[in-house]
Amino acid sequence: MSTVVLHQLISAAEAEVGRQMQICNACRYCEGFCAVFPAMTRRLDFTQDDIHYLANLCHNCGTCLHACQYAPPHEFAVNVPQAMARVRRQTYADYAWPSALGALYQRNGLTLSIALGLGLALFLLLAVAMHGSLWHAPLAGNFYAVFPHNLMVALFGSVFGFALLALGLGVVRFWREQHPGQIPAASLAAAGEAAHNALTLKYLDGGHGEGCNNDDDRFTQARRGFHHLTFYGFALCFASTSVATLYHYALGLPAPYAYTSLPVVLGTLGGIGLLIGPAGLFYLKRQRHPQHGDAAQNSMDYGFIALLFFVSLTGLALMVWRGTPA
Repeated sequence: MSTVVLHQLISAAEAEVGRQMQICNACRYCEGFCAVFPAMTRRLDFTQDDIHYLANLCHNCGTCLHACQYAPPHEFAVNVPQAMARVRRQTYADYAWPSALGALYQRNGLTLSIALGLGLALFLLLAVAMHGSLWHAPLAGNFYAVFPHNLMVALFGSVFGFALLALGLGVVRFWREQHPGQIPAASLAAAGEAAHNALTLKYLDGGHGEGCNNDDDRFTQARRGFHHLTFYGFALCFASTSVATLYHYALGLPAPYAYTSLPVVLGTLGGIGLLIGPAGLFYLKRQRHPQHGDAAQNSMDYGFIALLFFVSLTGLALMVWRGTPA
């Protein structure tokens, strides 16, 4: 279905967000809670593009749900986090690139399982094809004796490049729907504010600095903290890979590197962050209030959290036992 035809149809989830936003616009009790409500006040009626924009401003902190006098079981049944989550999931599919990948969000658990299985099978087959066995003699910590450096770069470089391309084109497509015929240039001040808000996760503070809600109406900074550990853990791992790339190509210093070297220190710190962060997010998600979020996304959320955790765990294990046959 083309984008033009797609945006002539309002889904039930989008209509529900529009209904709730009109109620919120009349009340405005939550006006200072997050970025959603100040943006909401600029409209009296909400188009499909407005709804998509608002849904992707929501961080699902849950504060507005517990503060709302019209929340279930009230007959108005206002549940902004859940309504926004359902539309947000829909936008992931609608703006995916290539478009055919959008359908995979409808079967996210199965997609994740198949992708993981195929990825593991590929590495096992490559190991057997190159060495005839999955067990190797001690290699003095040189992992590239098992999987050559150029092969690793080709595999993961192409996947990383495709991911950046797909995400970038999806964002551009989304932005063009918000601003038909033009893509306005953001001012440096606005871009700086947006970057600061994203890097500090400002809108997981509930709008008052005390944190968001999780399993009840108590405020907590835990979700914000675990998200920080996850993101900055990933950033440190990326920095480790970037520094190692400079060592390899610019300085002519191939791996393995000493435990005290910059790539290993950065990777170790990042790996620890990627253990604690996802573990904490998994625990918090298991405890979350049932009216927060969209239950249809749970399989994808749990799968992604588990992948981050086990990628970090196996990476750290590889570093610790890199000089052994295992």
